[in-house]
Amino acid sequence: MAQSPRARRAPLDPRLVREVRAARRHVVRTVALGLVQAVCVIVTALVIARLGSDLLEQRDVPQGTPVLLLVLVGALAVRAGAVLVQEATAHRAATAAISDLRRRVVGHAAQLGPRAGAGRGADLTALATSGLENLRPYLVGYVPQLLLSATVTPLCLLVIGLLDPLSAVIALVTLPLVPLFMILVGKLTVGRSERLLADMRSLWAQLLDLVDGLPTLRALGREKGPERTVRRLGDRHRTSAMGSLRYAFLSSMVLELLATLCVALIAVSIGMRLVYGEMELLPALAVLVLAPEIYQPLRNVGAQYHASTDGLAAVGAAFEVLDEEAPADGDRPAPDLQDAVLALRGVSVRSRDGLAPHRAALEVRPGRVLALTGPSGAGKTTAVQVLLGLLEADEGRAEVLAPDGTAIPVRELRRRSLWDQVAYLPQRPVLPAGTIRSVLAAARPDADQDALEAAAVATGLDAVIAERGWEADLGRAGRGISLGERQRLALARAVLSPAPLVVLDEPTAHLDGAAEQVVLDLLVALREAGRTVVVIAHRSRLVELADDVAGVEAGR
Repeated sequence: MAQSPRARRAPLDPRLVREVRAARRHVVRTVALGLVQAVCVIVTALVIARLGSDLLEQRDVPQGTPVLLLVLVGALAVRAGAVLVQEATAHRAATAAISDLRRRVVGHAAQLGPRAGAGRGADLTALATSGLENLRPYLVGYVPQLLLSATVTPLCLLVIGLLDPLSAVIALVTLPLVPLFMILVGKLTVGRSERLLADMRSLWAQLLDLVDGLPTLRALGREKGPERTVRRLGDRHRTSAMGSLRYAFLSSMVLELLATLCVALIAVSIGMRLVYGEMELLPALAVLVLAPEIYQPLRNVGAQYHASTDGLAAVGAAFEVLDEEAPADGDRPAPDLQDAVLALRGVSVRSRDGLAPHRAALEVRPGRVLALTGPSGAGKTTAVQVLLGLLEADEGRAEVLAPDGTAIPVRELRRRSLWDQVAYLPQRPVLPAGTIRSVLAAARPDADQDALEAAAVATGLDAVIAERGWEADLGRAGRGISLGERQRLALARAVLSPAPLVVLDEPTAHLDGAAEQVVLDLLVALREAGRTVVVIAHRSRLVELADDVAGVEAGR
């Protein structure tokens, strides 16, 4: 179950420390460096007090005690080194923690399947990119100051108590005022970080959907319509961000003023007692040097409070995804699909409008072409996802019939052993970045140049290569070539793949008549090569070519 917002309000998220190794190491290292800094602060205060009292009382210049000067310089150098190490390691730890969480979120979202991510793909993209980046100021700025307040503050307070109990009492009385004002400021900003993150993710989702749909919008002449929505979301995000900045500046000013007044109370008390001869100079100077160090970490914690809320909001959103239960993987290896039959038995899957598909029944026999037909929204793609173990059916089952007649439910199979035997081409091709040659070669690393060229000719990709060359760079998802050219490239990857089962979702959707004939010839070639093909088809020519036809319908 996802954690409630209240449960995630701990200053140092225990689950982040427990489950992210980089964050755990960062906490341990920061505590050790905090102890080093505390010792250096105490040594520095005592040495400065000794040098100052000798100078003021006995007129002994600091040059007369070189050992104390060396100790002072050494303490300052060690403290500076500890701060530098902390800053450097904090950035590396933040990068490692963000990478770890990003990998886990993306991997778990993939395990949840396409239905779990339906309608929120762009939202997950925003969380895995800019959303998790909010962890960086949290781990770099807030967590070190929080841990310093747990190391430097109590040790300095202990030393002050040994030197001057009255000053320690004043510090103990005034010290809770800092977190008290932090809480008051926090109440003013409660929920603001969650709203800011939600606004950002909503804006990202809209922008990503708009960018992906720009070719269709331009074709329909509607590219000018969504700009008002994007502008409105941008204004909302800017207003929320500026509101957070105003509260951040206000809280920093309040905490700075409060810490200054608290130190002033200690200084006034010490000054009055020095005037009346009730206190010696050496402990007075030491306490005056140590007093600001008591409040400094807590003051910095308050200044970094907004970084903590942004970071904890990102952590909470990430663990909400990770807490969703993924379908359990099976423990049986998948049979060889060259001889096995994939089947759906009365499969129904709930959708927003009812059941799509409704009681779907089909068999995918080896070495044949199966056309899956039905109206839009009937659940053809969903039926294929159930068949491949990407989605659990609400009714019915998907199974594999081994050559000996044994029926094995797909949910009992190790999905990787099944997916390694499948080449799946969705309506919008999913392609890695790289050159045309590298993208093709990734489908079968051991393929030679002749095999690459044969696949290009079989899919009509050779015309694209003749125009652009084998080394033409492609961006993410094949950016740089048209949608139809991407379809041909994805088809060539399916041809190169050694997988015995090829699943094509509307392979001619983005192709003209001539290119459609190339796909039809390709299906014939795949069948003659003994490979099994499942094609989701609307066009009649694809249906006529198929050996078997299965209809899918929606229901209520």
